[in-house]
Amino acid sequence: MAEERRMVTVGGKGSSLSSSSVFDIANGLSRLSIDSSALSKVSSSSNSKTSKNNAPTVSASFSILSNLTPDEARASLVVLLNKLLLSSSTSAAVNQLSDIILKDVSSSSNLQISFDNTIDGVSPGDFSVAAIAGISAILDHRSSALSVITDAIAALSCEALGADISAFNLNDSGDGSSAKDVVSVASDLKILLNGSKFVNREGDEPAVSGVPVVHGKFREISRLLHSSTRVQLNSAIVSNSGSSGTASSMCTTLFSLAVALKDLGNISYNRAKHIVDSRIAGDDEFPAMLIKECPRPDQLKALFASLVSAHSDEEYVKFSHDVSSLLVMVEQIISWEALAAFLSLEGRDFITSGDTSVGEDSAKTAGKKGAKKKKILGKGTTALVQFLKDRLLSMPIQTEASQTVMVLENLVRNFLSLLDPKDLGFDTLLKKMKDIVESNESRRLPKLPKGTRDFAKEQMAIRERAFSIITEVFKRHGAAALDTPAFEMRETLMGKYGEDSKLIYDLADQGGELCSLRYDLTVPFARYVAMNGLTSFKRYQIAKVYRRDNPSKGRYREFYQCDFDIAGQFEKMMPDFEVIKILTELLDELDIGEYEVKLNHRKLLDGMLAICGVPQEKFRTICSSIDKLDKQSFEQIKKEMVDEKGLSNEISDRIGTFVKWRGPPVELLSKLKQERSFLENNESSLALDELEIMFKALEKSKCIDRVVFDLSLARGLDYYTGVIFEAVFKGAAQVGSIAAGGRYDNLIGMFGTRQVPSVGISLGIERVFAIMEQLQKDKNQEIRATETQVLVSILGDDSALAAELVGELWHAKVKAEFMIHKKVMKHIDRARDSRIPWMVLVGERELSEGVVKLKDVVAAIDYEVPRGKLVDDLCKRLGM
Repeated sequence: MAEERRMVTVGGKGSSLSSSSVFDIANGLSRLSIDSSALSKVSSSSNSKTSKNNAPTVSASFSILSNLTPDEARASLVVLLNKLLLSSSTSAAVNQLSDIILKDVSSSSNLQISFDNTIDGVSPGDFSVAAIAGISAILDHRSSALSVITDAIAALSCEALGADISAFNLNDSGDGSSAKDVVSVASDLKILLNGSKFVNREGDEPAVSGVPVVHGKFREISRLLHSSTRVQLNSAIVSNSGSSGTASSMCTTLFSLAVALKDLGNISYNRAKHIVDSRIAGDDEFPAMLIKECPRPDQLKALFASLVSAHSDEEYVKFSHDVSSLLVMVEQIISWEALAAFLSLEGRDFITSGDTSVGEDSAKTAGKKGAKKKKILGKGTTALVQFLKDRLLSMPIQTEASQTVMVLENLVRNFLSLLDPKDLGFDTLLKKMKDIVESNESRRLPKLPKGTRDFAKEQMAIRERAFSIITEVFKRHGAAALDTPAFEMRETLMGKYGEDSKLIYDLADQGGELCSLRYDLTVPFARYVAMNGLTSFKRYQIAKVYRRDNPSKGRYREFYQCDFDIAGQFEKMMPDFEVIKILTELLDELDIGEYEVKLNHRKLLDGMLAICGVPQEKFRTICSSIDKLDKQSFEQIKKEMVDEKGLSNEISDRIGTFVKWRGPPVELLSKLKQERSFLENNESSLALDELEIMFKALEKSKCIDRVVFDLSLARGLDYYTGVIFEAVFKGAAQVGSIAAGGRYDNLIGMFGTRQVPSVGISLGIERVFAIMEQLQKDKNQEIRATETQVLVSILGDDSALAAELVGELWHAKVKAEFMIHKKVMKHIDRARDSRIPWMVLVGERELSEGVVKLKDVVAAIDYEVPRGKLVDDLCKRLGM
């Protein structure tokens, strides 16, 4: 058998250690070898260091491993050896450790080392980190397997309980409001249970409805553990001073795993107990055997308390060992749950008859009439039960029927060994579980990437109407359409968005070009103007932009922006006035309800910061903090400015005084002009003069009542240089900012060309859509998804006639659809459901008489029209 074991080589060029490899070596399933070149390298490195450094050598005792299980100790030594090889440590330490591992760990079933031994060149801290990493590798391997197995066992329990599985009907909303792993677990369970006639017979059971959340959290943390462990397994030994931090960091992840395991064990035990109590209670032998040996919740609680205490005392190796023990206990609970569910579904007949059929009639039970009812399990659970039966029946469990208890004991022993990760058959079971889910992937609903969404036909009708209104307003102001690529050179985008640059989506290198998805439409517009040497351009663009943000309600990673920009030299402040006017026209004509346009000036803001005593190099970062005042209190912002950005309390309080100023534009402007400090500052004085010009223009155009002068408005983007503004919806729907913009005189010049002063506005159309959709719902208005004017209804099966009639209507530019069906009510229902106002009905009578029947669907009035005058008559009725 030893010759058949897989060889795992460490220290070779490009070789890496995985959790699975560590687990296999630790459990004697694989052999370990050390690359000869690595040993040579370590030896030469050691000689070089010896000649230069005569410092005393540290050493660590193997006693650190004395309280670990044999597989944990083996794993610790394997990881330590790999770290020594990566660190080019002394050859003495490597040789000493490799001798122990190769002779005793890799080939023996029992760890044959003296815990009193020491190893030179390794500190106790290094030994502890290696031990924690080794145990983490075992936990990683077993957790990833358990996350697959436990979902399948939960599905079996659902079958055994006839459970209500409506809690599994989850979908990923795409906006971050649903946990991806929770939805994924629910989806996998639905695949396993697809087609079952057993489930949905009983009421809600918390141990079932809680499965997506509990299993999903376990899946999420298992993945996190895998990432952190992979790094630790293949990293060199850090300095002794950093080992305690490394140990603490690894144990933070393990603590989260322990919490998830405790919850997983509790919910599994509750399902197993429910099965025993409700499904097998008629047979006294079954419940006694099934529940007696299963670890209990109080044992879970005690072990969890032990590991919490070890973590609190910073006994990190003991803590890691306790987490590993907790996982083993949870594995045992899940194995007992699996046995309870399996026997509930198969019953005593499986033990006494050896029946291997699933979904077919079994042999008749002694003393009972007729055959068992056909079992209709889910497609996935059917395959799982059949696999378990085949494996169990291949094991020696059958004895005389009178010895049922002995049979059951043998069955339990074999069943539990089948679910033991150390058993050779476990990998076969795990592969079977994955195959069952993957073979049914066609039944899994596809998913959207997080932060994106689809739009149904009714939603698209609203969007198209909104886009039409927006485009009309933009064209009214003389703008030309422009389109730019969805991605730009990365250098084009970087350095333009301040702290928001971290939200830019970078693309993989293609052909030597580093590209990123556009973050907004303004920088691509500036690039276009600079690249083409334009000095004057008024443009609009409606297109999608992309941000690597955390999705939340109303906040997406892919969304439309509607931009209007004016570039070039014009009358002072008149382009700024025009974009504010356009914004009010857009929001008025979209008819979304009450809103306000908050307005400020970047130079006024800079002047205010200078007056308050903020260093100039911190202007932009402090502006970024102030810009959060619409979402956070000033106390929160002050804490950020003081603790994170280094402002004094005194300066922050001065800023707090000014940012609370807001009100009608003309009144607040007058107040600011009476503040001597603002007039003496060149930046703020210039800003006040410019705002005065613009406010007069807004007054004359009768839209200033929509504007609020607000000194807390900062707009975090780095490229703004003058007027800045933001539109906020004031209705019931909480959507935040719906439009924003400002002046950016230096952006185009950043591309190495002459400066072209510019100002623009961007409408956050996705939030506007959310408001419009909500208004439609509030008014109980049905949204018509199509503009079809006529339904051509053929009462029969003459498709050629349908093509002839609808073709004539299309030629006359009539919006028409056709339907071929013998029943007239099918046609009428189609027209009503789609809210099509007119129908053209043609049956045998109409054909023989050379007429067609026009039907006014709303008024329910019919008109007969000669066949040859159909198009003219319809066009008149439609006002065409």
